[in-house]
Amino acid sequence: MAEAGEPSDLFVHAITVQWADCDPARIAYTGQIPKFALSAIDAWWAERVGIDWFALNVDHRMGTPFVHLDMDFRSPITPRHPLFCTVMLSKLGTTSLTFRVVGRQDGTVRFEGNFVCVAVSADDFRPGYPSAEIRTRLESLLSERL
Repeated sequence: MAEAGEPSDLFVHAITVQWADCDPARIAYTGQIPKFALSAIDAWWAERVGIDWFALNVDHRMGTPFVHLDMDFRSPITPRHPLFCTVMLSKLGTTSLTFRVVGRQDGTVRFEGNFVCVAVSADDFRPGYPSAEIRTRLESLLSERL
């Protein structure tokens, strides 16, 4: 579901911001914003790759712990409107994946960030590699651009 003015072929995950997500200033608590982005990335995996993080870990024995994230907060997030998080895979290394996430509410960019995770074996937490099937799918998704 794309928000107005956004190309419809991008992956967009809608989040309902709850009152419980907010701080006393009545805006989303800062700590919730990375959680919104990670929820959107998990939904991206399920929709675009066909495997959510749980299945990736349990069924494919591949973990993807995050090793870096950076975020810029552009405007407050409130429960007044849905939060639309656009997710794209911006870089694919040998064992690393970098995601770009932009959160918009009511047509305004609220946050943007980069999230880097690494592929590891879920059994021993050593560097791992996506299967050839998953890697091929990930490579095809690199063409999506914000």
